[in-house]
Amino acid sequence: MGTFSIWHWLIVLLIVVMVFGTKKLKNLGSDLGGAVKGFKDGMKDGTAKDDEAPAQVAQTPPAAAKTSETIDVDAKTKS
Repeated sequence: MGTFSIWHWLIVLLIVVMVFGTKKLKNLGSDLGGAVKGFKDGMKDGTAKDDEAPAQVAQTPPAAAKTSETIDVDAKTKS
């Protein structure tokens, strides 16, 4: 009872295809693939930029030094 059989998964797949349709599932798959590819490219670029980043970060002033005003915000809770 802990695992589902192949028939359970086929029925779930059939219901998902009937609800969403094949076109939306195809678009979802291509969007997911593009996101994974972008993430991998970002990880590759991130490791190359990490070597250069400490020198660039040291030269830029902190964000707090750029502005002279401080913004105070009161947190309000919903009741």
